[in-house]
Amino acid sequence: MKFAHTCIESLATALPGEVLSSAEIERRLHPLYERLKLPEGRLELMTGIKERRVWPTGTRPSDASAAAGRAALAKSVINAEQIELYIHGAVCRDMLEPATASFAHRKIGLPPRCQIFDVSNACLGFLNSLTIAAGLIEAGQIRAALITCGEDSRPLLEQTLRTLNEQPLTRNGIKPYFANLTIGSGAVGAIVCREDFARGEKHRLLGGIARAATNHSELCQGDTHGADSLAMQTDSEALLIAGVGLAKETWGEFSALTGWNESTPDRFICHQVGSIHRRKLYETLGLDLAKDFSTFETLGNTGSVALPATLSAAVESGAVRHGNKVALLGIGSGLNCLMLALEW
Repeated sequence: MKFAHTCIESLATALPGEVLSSAEIERRLHPLYERLKLPEGRLELMTGIKERRVWPTGTRPSDASAAAGRAALAKSVINAEQIELYIHGAVCRDMLEPATASFAHRKIGLPPRCQIFDVSNACLGFLNSLTIAAGLIEAGQIRAALITCGEDSRPLLEQTLRTLNEQPLTRNGIKPYFANLTIGSGAVGAIVCREDFARGEKHRLLGGIARAATNHSELCQGDTHGADSLAMQTDSEALLIAGVGLAKETWGEFSALTGWNESTPDRFICHQVGSIHRRKLYETLGLDLAKDFSTFETLGNTGSVALPATLSAAVESGAVRHGNKVALLGIGSGLNCLMLALEW
């Protein structure tokens, strides 16, 4: 994929006010820890995640997406009436039908002529949506699109805590549930437009590479669990090895397409999983860890929100500045990998 006329015009996050620390999760898992004689502090020690955020009970993914969409519009010179495409790209959705984009479209206040739909691809939903919007912009079909993702981790966290405390699981038996405890909530929104539709600094999307390794699709699987709960089981060790292996293959093709090598990017923004994943990824790809910018320490793994929200935080902090070359390294269960080149 190569893009010549597409820019990210605005980028904004919406984050819950309630903070849930790793220490609090372990306090709530006291029956399990006591029964299996597990040492406290292992969750933060093994992941580097100190805390994550959760939306109030009853928050819908469309509520979160709409909050981020309104925030992106508030930062933009493009108004709601000029948006011709809207995509909700999160893992979480209000219901099976209609598309969650239908509810968020109304809550944001987008025009009736705006084409809307959902994109679902685990943690890559935002990046996939970005390439779809860019393709339509490059083809001259639209001038401006709004992409949002709203992830709600509370149903998964609550169900996982119940399962771990109530089921007679062994130390090996709890391993598939461990990744669930790293998940956080959040939302992100971005306005993507044709370069001549933007004003001020141009944040250009240059191109990217996608690869799939679906022989690993069983390593992380999530689904509904009753009316208001979610369940997920992950083979974390196998997923890490397979994911980093796929990333290495993708990086080779990404470098060939863009002409970028490991020294070219001023900053790397990766999908946010935890400290072990980050270290293994950078070692395997031969990248400079000092160029990484992370948010998993305080946000956890927020699914499709994680990478774009981290980019937003890097911009807000000044870690990414105008003119910087930024490599977006996305990996999601499935397995899928998508790497994109930005010139901020």
